[in-house]
Amino acid sequence: MLLNHACATLAISFVLIVLLYAAFFPSKYTPFQSWNNQSANSRSNTSIDVVDSQYFLLRRLVRGDDRVQLESNGFSCHTDVHSDVCLANKPVRIKNKGLKVHVPSDDQLQANKRLVRPYARQEDETAMKLVTPVEIIHGNYTNDLPACNFTHNVTALVFSSRGFTGNVFHEFNEIVIPLFITSRHFKSQLQFVITDFQLWVVQKYNKILSHLSNYEIINPEAADSSVHCFPGAVIGLKFHDNLALNMTDIPGGYSMFDFRHFLRQAYNLKVKHVSEINHQKPVLMLISRRNSRRFLNEDEMVEMMEELGFQVTRAEPGRMSNLDKFAEVVNSCSVMVGAHGAGLTNEIFLPNGAVVVQVVPLENEWVATNYFGQPSKEMGLHYLEYKIEPEESSLIDTYSRDHPVFTNPQSIISKGYYEFRSIYVDGQDIRINLEKFRKTLIEAKQLIENSTPFNR
Repeated sequence: MLLNHACATLAISFVLIVLLYAAFFPSKYTPFQSWNNQSANSRSNTSIDVVDSQYFLLRRLVRGDDRVQLESNGFSCHTDVHSDVCLANKPVRIKNKGLKVHVPSDDQLQANKRLVRPYARQEDETAMKLVTPVEIIHGNYTNDLPACNFTHNVTALVFSSRGFTGNVFHEFNEIVIPLFITSRHFKSQLQFVITDFQLWVVQKYNKILSHLSNYEIINPEAADSSVHCFPGAVIGLKFHDNLALNMTDIPGGYSMFDFRHFLRQAYNLKVKHVSEINHQKPVLMLISRRNSRRFLNEDEMVEMMEELGFQVTRAEPGRMSNLDKFAEVVNSCSVMVGAHGAGLTNEIFLPNGAVVVQVVPLENEWVATNYFGQPSKEMGLHYLEYKIEPEESSLIDTYSRDHPVFTNPQSIISKGYYEFRSIYVDGQDIRINLEKFRKTLIEAKQLIENSTPFNR
């Protein structure tokens, strides 16, 4: 009886609520119908967001007048000292042969042509001569548009795989990091069109490329003349600085910490912080060079490192070529030691709290600090610099101590880059003063022993 009474009371209360709602909020819908319609609208808005997401994702790549231009006519280009980047927020057609990108316009514009070299090193003429230009044709020329052979439903990102490739520093500096900056916020929903296609580059960085795009890479230099159609496109890559990300100018605000976290995911690296390494002795990786800036007494250096309690692993050029395996090796190291050179780029795979020791040859201070020193600090690494004395340089075997090479380096530098490079970069090896260098290694070991995780 009590249960029946309670049910009757509940039913009456529900009817009263409905009548009161109808009295105060007259509508042709019942409360349930209104809720159902709101849910349907919500689902509809979600669909609209999906359709319009390309607009917002592209919009976040530009600011100021460039954004206004993109919003007003669906096409915009931004040029700075490092890179040339064009965006199209409208259907584009990319013709394989000839590398042409057709961007139609609703305005009564004649077809304007623009050449873009999609590589983040615009200021270096040597690099840019190796990069094939992409021709962008923008205007009202509907009748002349080539027919689509393949239709894609995500944005295209066009960039070159040439430039200074073959040098791991330039590969990360001018392709990998700019690619991350430009594409990460698309959450893999875009398709890469790689000009100057080099299969070895794609294979070497496959783990990175496949984590930034869910789609098959297009090689526009294929033998056919097929036309690929996309709902929008980015031609070129954004660049910030050497091995650097400016999080205030990246969609999503990604930092170097975020990039290194991305690398750990891409390469399945296990060690986040140096304190997690379980070796009995701290592992020291010595970058062993074979051409210029060699350590002439490398064996003696290794012997001293082992005496100080390090487990030493040498990284030679051949070993560094297989990035999939080498990244894992670097991630297990506590210290990296190397003379200034591209091999130090691999510091990017070190765990947080590790130590980078850069040996700086004569007259290489600026490039050493700006290419690897400052970037390493932004990576959450400790950085130590060992500047050699003239007596530690092989140049002392060629020139007298009172030669301008030592007493007036500016007179050499004033003759131009290639004169500087031939002497101080390509013409210099190193014979380390072991007693002096020992102090730097002891400091590195102390930093490792005192390193504690931090929340990033």
